[in-house]
Amino acid sequence: MSMVYNTKQKDLVLKEIKNHKEFTINEIHEKLKDEVGLTTIYRKIDELIKDGKVSKYIGKDNLAHYQYLEQCNLDNHFYLRCEECGNIEHVDCDCINALSEHITGKHNFSLDKNNIVINGLCNKCKDKK
Repeated sequence: MSMVYNTKQKDLVLKEIKNHKEFTINEIHEKLKDEVGLTTIYRKIDELIKDGKVSKYIGKDNLAHYQYLEQCNLDNHFYLRCEECGNIEHVDCDCINALSEHITGKHNFSLDKNNIVINGLCNKCKDKK
């Protein structure tokens, strides 16, 4: 019975993180604390990171922040994440294939082309500065 309960808890975590542009573990825990334990939230987030469905980065506040990544079945996609506003944009572009080939050939490193996040500033935030 606890396994079914644990699955329901994980479903609640997934539903909650899909509602946020970006989040911290504590923010998710604050929303779900009456229904889901902190350990379960950490486990689910770790699972989603390994599956390439969540991206983790260190914010300006030196805390771990996370974002849910909309999934794509194309091989030539990546994500652009604005470091200022946290917006994440899905991009389909063949240029990522050339970059992947370069990195593999010149640096002997194989990219996970389903989980590439490039950080920078979006036009809106760049114009503000």
